Amino acid sequence: MQLPPLPERPAVSFVMPVLNEEGFLESAVRTILAQDYAGEKEIVLALGPSTDASDAIAERLAAEDPRVRLVANPERDIPAGLNHAIAASRHPVIIRVDAHSELTPDYTRLGIAALARTGAANVGGIMRAAGRGSVQRAIARGYNSPFGLGGGAYHGDGVAGEAESAYLGIFRREAIEAVGGYDPTILRGEDWELNLRIRRAGFTVWFEPALGVTYWPRASLGDLARQFFATGTWRAVLVRRYGRANPWRFFAPGALVLGIAVSVIALILLVSGVLPWASAWPILLAPAALYLLGILFAVARIPDQRGITDRILTGATLITMHLSWGAGFLRGITLGGGRVVDRSRIG
Repeated sequence: MQLPPLPERPAVSFVMPVLNEEGFLESAVRTILAQDYAGEKEIVLALGPSTDASDAIAERLAAEDPRVRLVANPERDIPAGLNHAIAASRHPVIIRVDAHSELTPDYTRLGIAALARTGAANVGGIMRAAGRGSVQRAIARGYNSPFGLGGGAYHGDGVAGEAESAYLGIFRREAIEAVGGYDPTILRGEDWELNLRIRRAGFTVWFEPALGVTYWPRASLGDLARQFFATGTWRAVLVRRYGRANPWRFFAPGALVLGIAVSVIALILLVSGVLPWASAWPILLAPAALYLLGILFAVARIPDQRGITDRILTGATLITMHLSWGAGFLRGITLGGGRVVDRSRIG
């Protein structure tokens, strides 16, 4: 579908859902205000019911700069917050941002240029995860590696072109309004779902590797597990709803969990003598054995590791990502999403 041409420097609205982000919110907003884009801009923060100092920080930022505006998000969920912020925004280009993300200074300028050049409805770039402590750095390595998340071009250095989805996103307002905004019933994976509807409406989603975003992931394996369980659950909901529109890679973690479960049960039965070792039954140990070999291979290949501790943490991160996502996926396939949410940021 053809969109009308953009003006040379269209005004832009940044929209950000906020829930318990006291450690990240101010830095994220500062990177937006520091964008080297010459057009008019505003930031609309959708404030969920935080239990930390996020609201106070947001109110101070809004008092300091009239470009920062606040709206309430009583539902607390990300898609509802984004819809509230978009409804309150005023400009023809909508840029989704996240409190855990920091934009490069040229992000907006290059993104607007890509929108104008390609005629796309949404443009996204590369998410580069970063960490401060040893555990968060290991989690960042998992995010940045195809052995961790894999698949999406925005987790690596892909080639510019049409894409299935986009990280965050620089949107034409017309496209968002044409498809009805974010689906508030999809509590995770809302970006992929929105981009699917945008593409089905005849618009283009574009990957532009010149766009860079620094993402600060969870800082503990427990929080990572809660996040990925929720993500896997809602990916299964999307599989139930959209079927073959989902890439095959989304089925792999669930199959992995089933395979490892078979191996564990087989090992228990073999050790207890219920099944004889001198038989074909030990072949059931293969899924777990092959997975462990795969983890060792991945740990050996992933860069930016210093010493055995880093490698152990990298391996633990990959296992946490895969098994939590896979377990959530199986939960979602069998029971649906329910009220499964990422509770790693909820106080």
